[in-house]
Amino acid sequence: MTISRRGFLIALPLVVAGCSSTGLNSQTNYAALPDEKFPLRQVPIDKIKPELRRQEVAYETTHAAGTIIVDTPARRAYYILGDNRAMRYGVGVGREGLAFAGDAYIGRKAEWPSWTPTENMQRREERYRKLAGGMPGGPNNPLGARAMYLYRGGDDTHFRIHGTNQPESIGLAMSSGCIRMMNHDVIDLYGRVDVGARVVVIQATA
Repeated sequence: MTISRRGFLIALPLVVAGCSSTGLNSQTNYAALPDEKFPLRQVPIDKIKPELRRQEVAYETTHAAGTIIVDTPARRAYYILGDNRAMRYGVGVGREGLAFAGDAYIGRKAEWPSWTPTENMQRREERYRKLAGGMPGGPNNPLGARAMYLYRGGDDTHFRIHGTNQPESIGLAMSSGCIRMMNHDVIDLYGRVDVGARVVVIQATA
């Protein structure tokens, strides 16, 4: 079969677009968000490791669509879409995150949430005692742009999935904190889930 020069030129943009669509979509996921209460700048895609970028992936599971699965050892979180597909996010893990496992549900959600250090944190360090009354939401708040609070049986577990103002911590295990996500990613996940959504946290087996 032969292809005319005119046909080739018409098809060429489609071929190029097909080859570059993954990178383009990845950058779009981390574009500037000027309409946020505290506007977010674009995050250059080359600053995020490919395996930590938000993307839809194949994911075989028996969990229902709408479930969040946090794979702590792998430093990944999955929002189940159904039909063995999921939206995958890179996450960072802290000490509190490593201590939590099993089922919970989202008891409440907050945009640009305030933050109060736990009593243990206040006992450990004076800088946290100064924040006993709470720290208002904003770009310097450690909970970042969004927070989802996990509950069991009506009680707050004090485990959160939240944003971070330290994007370099994604993919790592840090000294404190729960499950942290890039602000762009936690905004995306926040928009997908409802209060009451099931969350499953997987820890490493002994």
